[in-house]
Amino acid sequence: MKVTISEDILKVLPNFSVIAYTMDVENKLTDKTTEFINKTVENLKTKHTLEEIIKEEKILESRNGYKKLGKDPSHTRVACENLWRRIIKNQQLYRLGDIIDLGNILSLLTKRSVCVVDKDKLIGDVNIRLGTKDDIYITINRGPLNVDKIPVYEDQDSPFGCPSSDTLRTSVDSNTKSIYVMIICFEDTYKDIDEKLLIDIYKEYTNAKNIIKIS
Repeated sequence: MKVTISEDILKVLPNFSVIAYTMDVENKLTDKTTEFINKTVENLKTKHTLEEIIKEEKILESRNGYKKLGKDPSHTRVACENLWRRIIKNQQLYRLGDIIDLGNILSLLTKRSVCVVDKDKLIGDVNIRLGTKDDIYITINRGPLNVDKIPVYEDQDSPFGCPSSDTLRTSVDSNTKSIYVMIICFEDTYKDIDEKLLIDIYKEYTNAKNIIKIS
């Protein structure tokens, strides 16, 4: 498996890149992870106001990336910003199981959008391209999403994710044993820190093994 980024994105966002890994994980809902998530959310939600969070460096990079590609980031928000807005408003994060919930925590901590899907549901390599108005894109919980002018992740079958929301086709479920995790970087600053955090979180809370970096 490899991941490529199309020229239609790179010509507008030359520093756009991703951190991508595959790994085998234990698929459980544990008290240890619940405690970690609750403590992390309680700690983070006191650190920013709504006005401050959209000016945070990496979230601002994502918002500016959408603008440069021709998308209004206030109408179609990146997922990490939506997560931050939820916790600042004191709304609970949806609990979907340790694997996905840890992806949400990773997104909050890195202030980047994070894609976590079932690796065994992917077909072939991954290509990241600019979405079009002709793309049919159905999100997991929000129904149809207009992905025109935003990055879309696709395998040989169809699109399965974007920085705003992933799709149902490759979603993690109770049978998931291996995952594909991707951190989306509109600018490539702090990638080494975010990469280490990804590995540490999934090792600690899902006993991740056979961890392979995808390039």
